Amino acid sequence: MRVAAIDCGTNSVRLLVRDLPGAQLHREMRVVRLGQGVDATGSLHPDALERTRVALADYAVICADLGVERTRMVATSATRDASNRSAFVDLVQSTLGVTPEVISGDEEAALSFAGATGDLTDGAPYLVLDIGGGSTELVLGSDTVEASYSMDVGCVRLTERHLVSDPPTPTQIAAAREDIDVALDRALAQVPGALATTAVGLAGSVTTVAALALGLAAYDPVAIHLTRLSAEQVDDIAERLLAMTRTERAALPVMHPGRVDVIGGGALVLQSVVRRVGLAEVLVSESDILDGIALSITEET
Repeated sequence: MRVAAIDCGTNSVRLLVRDLPGAQLHREMRVVRLGQGVDATGSLHPDALERTRVALADYAVICADLGVERTRMVATSATRDASNRSAFVDLVQSTLGVTPEVISGDEEAALSFAGATGDLTDGAPYLVLDIGGGSTELVLGSDTVEASYSMDVGCVRLTERHLVSDPPTPTQIAAAREDIDVALDRALAQVPGALATTAVGLAGSVTTVAALALGLAAYDPVAIHLTRLSAEQVDDIAERLLAMTRTERAALPVMHPGRVDVIGGGALVLQSVVRRVGLAEVLVSESDILDGIALSITEET
């Protein structure tokens, strides 16, 4: 069966087309910033909805050209929080021909865990860390999820709320750290991360930090997948990114243009989790919620 998985988050909308069982045929990301202003206004901005519509229209063509038989689309933090999410649902139905599922933080965590650990054969129990635009999921488990928590801190939300200067000031960074620490107090009361043998980091903030630590001349998912980031490397890259101007970050060869203004917030979340849990290293995965969504389609048949 040929399936399409679509993940619409706060910062990006992503597509995976693959055969089940079988190979990945197509994978791409478009930064649409659906969560633009949601933290402040509680609603999805018309410009953000239009950017998302354009990306989904392109995805519909790709799916048709590749002969996709079944599609599952999920939407996460920004849409969960939006008062006008019905406008988003209508947009997706008219553009893509499917109804998006606005999933809970718990389901987002479970799908991320399935995607991240599906190909791992040792190192359990795992602590999966999925840093998104609006939320960050912490998930502990071995074969299945044993505990999870969705924190309302992510790279877009922290940037819009605190990291507004170029570069952010020490006061702004301290306020962002305080937000993360408060969220981690709640998360670690539910998810005993110190019990994990292996910490697995997912999503663009983590993979971009890994690309910088590796010194890549261009973003290379094959080189990044399953690399290990030491706590020292996380500290170094996070501090460097927070000290850079937007222009300096944009000049980094591995930096996606849509991540330039929010990568500092994402790196700060990663650094905070590593410090609080006492992690020596993080295993970086290019497999994530998209892979979990695709695999879930077979479970529904």
